[in-house]
Amino acid sequence: MLHADKRAVEQNLRLSLLRIREKELHFYTENCRSLGTQAALIASFAWFGLIMVILPPQANQMLKTAYLCMSTTAMGLELIAVVNATLCLLLGPGLALRGPDGSMHKAVDEMMEEYRLVFFFFAIGLVAFNCASILFGYVMFPWQVGLAMTVILIIFLYGIQHYFLKIYGRFKIPPSLMITGRFDTDNAVYETTITAAHLRTANAEHLRTQTAAQRVHEYMHPVQYGESTLTRNEGHRPQCNDRDAVKEAHYIAHPLGDSGHVSRRTGGG
Repeated sequence: MLHADKRAVEQNLRLSLLRIREKELHFYTENCRSLGTQAALIASFAWFGLIMVILPPQANQMLKTAYLCMSTTAMGLELIAVVNATLCLLLGPGLALRGPDGSMHKAVDEMMEEYRLVFFFFAIGLVAFNCASILFGYVMFPWQVGLAMTVILIIFLYGIQHYFLKIYGRFKIPPSLMITGRFDTDNAVYETTITAAHLRTANAEHLRTQTAAQRVHEYMHPVQYGESTLTRNEGHRPQCNDRDAVKEAHYIAHPLGDSGHVSRRTGGG
């Protein structure tokens, strides 16, 4: 009877932990779905510029070649984003649902990296599409019209970059403050209350100490970068002088114990 009760408690606890991680899986799934939809829209615009536009025969051959190559590049990059997003939507939840024990964590971590890669291809394809639009003005119209179109598109590109960096910097979470649904023994869970000012200060300090290579690594591989950052900066973790509170935090972080069974909470000493 006691053995059955203990097994029931263990299974209920596992289910509760997986439900927490499922929220992250849903978050990245929706991100991939949104990016895939927008990438498909831009790819269709680029395809329209290749197939449906009749280029004037008297136009400069170099400009026509550059326009067609840039439109093809934009369509190809956006199609890569669509394919990657579709595969993540199909295979990521399938791994979490039907994989062996621990597959939920692997699915979430892999989707975190893949959706960032999808966004990278989407952003580069968007820039290529705007470059093709600039070339289109010189191919189809006199150079005065093309120059006016170039100035307008460059202003809009600058606006896109400005607001992207502004919004990304406002909502970005540095690795030292990022919280995931994974429960680890080495990194105990601490409840921390931060304000928007604290977040901006932490992001500014984090960017100040980063090199360009570290920024690329953080964006493309956030899980590995976050783990390595926490390993290097152990002093950033909150300290607790109460031994009972330390044990409580350890139990919250790893309730199943190292062997997969429910660990027993002991008193002081």
